[in-house]
Amino acid sequence: MEIKAEQVKQLRDMTGIGMMECKRALQEAGGDLEKAITILRKKGYARAKDKMDRETSEGLIGSYIHTNGKIGVLVELNCETDFVARNEEFQTLVKNIAMHIAATNPKYIAPEDIEDEVLEQEKEIIRAQFKDSNKPPQVIEKIVEGKLKKFYEEICLLEQAYIRDDKMTIAELIASHIAKFGENIQIKRFARFEIGQS
Repeated sequence: MEIKAEQVKQLRDMTGIGMMECKRALQEAGGDLEKAITILRKKGYARAKDKMDRETSEGLIGSYIHTNGKIGVLVELNCETDFVARNEEFQTLVKNIAMHIAATNPKYIAPEDIEDEVLEQEKEIIRAQFKDSNKPPQVIEKIVEGKLKKFYEEICLLEQAYIRDDKMTIAELIASHIAKFGENIQIKRFARFEIGQS
């Protein structure tokens, strides 16, 4: 059964869970929204949304240095308790996120971190590409929306496909760990260094 994008979006809006998890749950539920929510709840994902507003004052700073010594990353991953911060799986998550940053070179954590002028400039570039296309303005705006999504996936850490499992985004990876640990987890900040790059 084919699952429509609108169904996935609706389920995501209702649960706050990543697109791929929502799509899989809808496929498993044969397109039934209520059954999909039940499937997600059984997997523990639905609890993740409730925890995302809780304060995170513990955590770890992790690092990753690429084997050639020319790329290095520092990342601060926060959680709610020292107990989770000391957990081996949490430490592995920090390391994997640092490794992901080294490989993909994101500029921001989330789309809302992008400065307005950067966003406007990107929109203008996209609109200019379709200036002579004779497409109606509303169609061009839809295209701009679609291309911005791609832009976010390139430069925003949470929107990127995880390098170790491209079926999930970094946001979905974190949501799965929130569900597993029962605590809020947030990427606070990161810095990526590359020899010869400022």
